[in-house]
Amino acid sequence: MAPKYKLTYFNARGRAELTRLMFVAAGVEYEDVRLEREEWRPLKETSPMGQLPMLEVDGQVMCQSGAIFRYAAKETGLSGAPGWEEAQVDMFVCGIEDLQTKLWEVRFERDEAKKEEKKTGLATFVPSWLANYEKLCGPDGHLVGAKLTYADLAFFNGLHDILKERADTLEKFPKLAKVVESVNENKAVAAYIAERPETFI
Repeated sequence: MAPKYKLTYFNARGRAELTRLMFVAAGVEYEDVRLEREEWRPLKETSPMGQLPMLEVDGQVMCQSGAIFRYAAKETGLSGAPGWEEAQVDMFVCGIEDLQTKLWEVRFERDEAKKEEKKTGLATFVPSWLANYEKLCGPDGHLVGAKLTYADLAFFNGLHDILKERADTLEKFPKLAKVVESVNENKAVAAYIAERPETFI
């Protein structure tokens, strides 16, 4: 019998979206629980570390987004071939986490002067970051190897807000543009994107 997955997070992409995308892309059935802030408070004590996201698998509960998406990657067969390829996939995902952290720092900064300073830093960081990824990216529409891994989904997810603001961001990075195109061509992912709620992050 297939495991029963229940993913709980806020009604946002945030730190749960990569895991959602993996389940969707792999055709794995899961329960997607999206909480409003006021719904989370009475449930906080049920989390192993008092935080979200939480993944429940056949009654067992874990948290920490990195642990969850690495577990989900193995469960869905999207972690890459064991050994070097898997390590390369993980390397790309770690770098995408760095990018998302910088994006969120700008998004949540309340001091306008500091926000502008962080925006300036981000404008310098992103092209350099993309250039490194373009150099390391595989030629077949995937960051690593010849088939979809969760690195591709993480890149697709991490670039969401950037591409929404500037659709031409990947114009000078053809291999990376091909990665985004490959994910967009996944029918299950495309259907999910079309129906998911539009959220702040």
